[in-house]
Amino acid sequence: MTNEELKIKLTELLPSATFEEGGEWVNLSVAPAEWKPFAQQLRSVDGLAFDFLFCVTCVDWKTHLTIVYHLTSTIHRHSIVVKSKLDRAKAEIETVCDIWRTAEFHEREQAELFGVNFLNHPDLRKLILTDDFEGFPLRKDFEDPINMIKL
Repeated sequence: MTNEELKIKLTELLPSATFEEGGEWVNLSVAPAEWKPFAQQLRSVDGLAFDFLFCVTCVDWKTHLTIVYHLTSTIHRHSIVVKSKLDRAKAEIETVCDIWRTAEFHEREQAELFGVNFLNHPDLRKLILTDDFEGFPLRKDFEDPINMIKL
């Protein structure tokens, strides 16, 4: 399936999705409330079969956070990037670890480093930092008293 055909199929599933032009993969943005049902369709709809989530990351834009999911279909050999804009003050989105098991650790990492709350995640305990660590070190407003770096 070409990127243009993929865009048409994705628009049929979620008409409110917006696309970014350029790049090797199809990049689309979805509202946080629409993410979980859309993710289920990405996994199960014939012709898409996005069966592998290989990266979840977050970007701090100072005004908001963007959570970014990279998905591929090992069957059809196409990949997409799905982004969702989150409110900095209440950064939350539904977990997809019940759809893609790989999301479990990726979401824990983003929760710990950016403060994103993945609703209904079974285990959001810290993965990298010590239990007593305070704050979210990859947010741009994080002040590191040791390194004294400000972004």
